[in-house]
Amino acid sequence: MTIAYSLFLFVPTVGAFMSMKKSVSNDSHKLYMSTSTATSASSGMSFLSEIPVGPPDAILGIAQAFRECTDPNKVNICVGAYRDENGSPWVLPSVRAAERKMIETDVKKEYAPIDGDQEFVKLALQFAYGADLDYATTAAVQTLSGTGACRIGGEFFGRFLGKGHKIYLPNPTWGNHVKIFKDCGLDVQRYRYYSPETNGLDLAGMLEDLKNAPEGSVILLHACAHNPTGCDPTLEQWKEISDVVKAINGVVFFDSAYQGFASGDAELDAAALRLFVSEGHKVTLAQSFAKNFGLYGERCGTLSILTNSAEEKAAVMSQLKLIIRPMYSSPPIHGSGIVKTALSDDALRAQYYAECAQMAKRIGSMRTLLVQKLKEAGSEHDWSHITDQIGMFAFTGMSKEMVQRLTAEYSIFMTLDGRISLAGLNDGNVEYVAKAVHSVTKGKSICG
Repeated sequence: MTIAYSLFLFVPTVGAFMSMKKSVSNDSHKLYMSTSTATSASSGMSFLSEIPVGPPDAILGIAQAFRECTDPNKVNICVGAYRDENGSPWVLPSVRAAERKMIETDVKKEYAPIDGDQEFVKLALQFAYGADLDYATTAAVQTLSGTGACRIGGEFFGRFLGKGHKIYLPNPTWGNHVKIFKDCGLDVQRYRYYSPETNGLDLAGMLEDLKNAPEGSVILLHACAHNPTGCDPTLEQWKEISDVVKAINGVVFFDSAYQGFASGDAELDAAALRLFVSEGHKVTLAQSFAKNFGLYGERCGTLSILTNSAEEKAAVMSQLKLIIRPMYSSPPIHGSGIVKTALSDDALRAQYYAECAQMAKRIGSMRTLLVQKLKEAGSEHDWSHITDQIGMFAFTGMSKEMVQRLTAEYSIFMTLDGRISLAGLNDGNVEYVAKAVHSVTKGKSICG
């Protein structure tokens, strides 16, 4: 019985054999299908081999080259991030204090709403527009810093002014502006802004180009500390610009990345924006807290649009949310929490304003010292445009070839348009930089 039972177990019947054959056949079919699918998937991704390598970012590529350079005398005057007198990144003490307060109050890590933390947004708008802003008619959302604000604003214009609608940018402007608005489907045009011949504002050219812009064009303006030139209109000149934009029924789009950082006075740096609002413009504002709060990696900003009524605000807000939701769903909360905490606390707010002024003061002192060291090095050029400019950058007037020599011969890294990030200068390297600049500019013009 035992033997018979064993044979029953291990010697298959015809039916069992056919069942096993069918199972093996199914497994083989599955293996074939799996192999076939993998091959098909591999073929489906063959387009990857045709993708060309894109060019590196103009500014971040230079920063990478600096990091890879082994020259002990190398200097980075390219990237627009503040450095202290020792060349080190500086976290504002008021920012650290705000973070400690957030920990003490047990701030949670929940998702923000699509439009962000509206307590932060309201404080941010008061910082920019002033206490008299009519929040009830202002559509505003939290964004991924100024870049995100520009992108959301561009998408909004592309949808409701139409793809191909003209947007006018200053020439020159922040390099990312052109890419952002082209990707939004807008027709990017330029207006004259800076004169290489005078190393100063080309107001006449600017006004002429704006007068000739089609009615209803979007006009992008830098609220203060124009990047890359550091050349801002006076308040009287801003009034002329306002009048011309109003005459063509232009849609005003301010980009404010340096409020408080430019002059050291946040109220003064908001003067152009507030003038346009007082003149009746329903402005759009892209606002960043990267530079003025030192929150570069926190990606903290806002986009606001002044409307005519609460009903218009509701409609605009609904559309901004529809743009944001499939793009990044909701913004990060740490940076906005820092700004909200600092601006809502009287002591921290006062401390922040003092620290922001401190950063601006150091940048201003580097302007003066650079020009002084250039003279001491023997330069006969008029460098007064550097001290006339404002903000983080100095637009030197140096040519691409001069900049390339600075990098090749002195390991000084900067953008090819001749822009210097003054934050990269300090007492320990400014003389070296001045002597190098004198070497490459001696006997050559620094005017276009």
